[in-house]
Amino acid sequence: MQELRVFFVGDELVAGKGDARALGWVGRIIARTPLNPPMTPIALAFPGENTGQLTDRWQTEVLPRLDRDSVNRLVIGLGSHDLDAGISSARSRLYLANLLDNAERRQLMPFVVGPPPRHDVPARQLQDLSHAFADVCERRSVPYVETFAPLVNHEQWNTDMSISGGYTPHQAGYGLMAWLVLHRGWHRWLGVDPQNFVE
Repeated sequence: MQELRVFFVGDELVAGKGDARALGWVGRIIARTPLNPPMTPIALAFPGENTGQLTDRWQTEVLPRLDRDSVNRLVIGLGSHDLDAGISSARSRLYLANLLDNAERRQLMPFVVGPPPRHDVPARQLQDLSHAFADVCERRSVPYVETFAPLVNHEQWNTDMSISGGYTPHQAGYGLMAWLVLHRGWHRWLGVDPQNFVE
């Protein structure tokens, strides 16, 4: 059975900024993923990055690290810095579409995690951005984990974000994001059986 090499690209949410345990959602899902077949996770985060910058960057980061003897996969953790940069929804859609199309050409079978809620931008703007990303993924049959809708009114998430006072959550928030990823097709996309997980 071939080994897996899984690349995670995105902003500080992918890096787990603000998590005292230094796991973020990425570390938490890796910790809950079976080791059969063996997997090498590689996180390539860039804090403050918007979708346009991610689209420009990811190939220079990922392509030199591809392993021809492994199954290579790409996880795209989308944040909401597009709103800070004044990028239109149409432009955000185009950036993601280009990223996904290039990843598919490289046979990386992308998996996308959408932007979670934050308190410093209007909820409607973030909802629209998440819907735009979801639509791009749906048109390409790419798995998309919606995090905005399940978390926007979630008491634990909102408490965590109130304490953090910023763009990223703390431990509880990252735990909620990880739960959503794990229960929205993660193991099926990887092609692993969660029954093989060993504590």
